[in-house]
Amino acid sequence: MDMRDKVFLGSAALLAFGAIAGGYLLGDGLRRAKAADRSVTVRGLAEKDVTADLATWSISYSATGFDLPTVRSEIDANTRELRAYFTQLGFKPDDLTPVGAGVNQWLNNGVNTITITQRMLLRTTDIARAQKAVAQQFDLVRRGVTLQEGSGMRYSFTKLNDIKPQMVAAATRDARAAAEQFAKDSGANVGGIKSATQGYFSIDARDGESSEGGSDTPYKKVRVVTTVDFYLR
Repeated sequence: MDMRDKVFLGSAALLAFGAIAGGYLLGDGLRRAKAADRSVTVRGLAEKDVTADLATWSISYSATGFDLPTVRSEIDANTRELRAYFTQLGFKPDDLTPVGAGVNQWLNNGVNTITITQRMLLRTTDIARAQKAVAQQFDLVRRGVTLQEGSGMRYSFTKLNDIKPQMVAAATRDARAAAEQFAKDSGANVGGIKSATQGYFSIDARDGESSEGGSDTPYKKVRVVTTVDFYLR
């Protein structure tokens, strides 16, 4: 065998070894990539009971008559009684503000008829006092003030940003617990987070509660759902 044959055989052997080694490394890499790509997607829920920190009561009342001065005088009297009612309950004068008024005039069997509607807004952070005002609102009827349909107290929770971080963390923990149960059932272990999506926060009445008279309730439940994709190893 001359030198050229020896060189050729050596080169062929090196190529064969390189192909074998490359195939092994490629196969091992694919296996590792496939293992690294294993994941499970789960949802986590977090709930928190909160109490509203803002109460707003949109109050509408009206008076009807046959001449403007008389109707306006009745509306003014109703407004004084309304303010007296809230002052008696301990509200500050600035808690009750006018937000609009309307005048409607028409002929009723040939008689000129006028209705004035006044709208007031109560806004307070004293939730207990607001509840008391709603509970005793029949006193307004005794004072001659009849509230129109749609007048109702609404309670709001305005401090959502203060509790968002811990709620998202709680929802993520709940999601990991679900992933760990799945991994246990499938003989795997849970790794880090591959991706995560935060759902919308919702604020609803706690356990479907509602106050009498169709008003809102200050007792709320905040919910958030997160969707998390965990690596499995």
